[in-house]
Amino acid sequence: MDKKIHNFVVLIEQAPDGIFIAKVPDITGCFTQGKNIQQVLERIKEAIQVCLEAEEFELPKMKFVGLQNIEVTV
Repeated sequence: MDKKIHNFVVLIEQAPDGIFIAKVPDITGCFTQGKNIQQVLERIKEAIQVCLEAEEFELPKMKFVGLQNIEVTV
């Protein structure tokens, strides 16, 4: 079986208690946490591999363009 390299967008947030949380929007339920950025990046790679191996996953057809932080006053 040929192995392919895939790229995924990973969102990283920091919880009030300092823990970093990483999630992959293109893979439902694919997330993890870590004490620092390096640890959370290592863990999210493992989580992606597990998620892809655990089920038949159709890769997204869209291409990532960018993120914007928008401020709205209500």
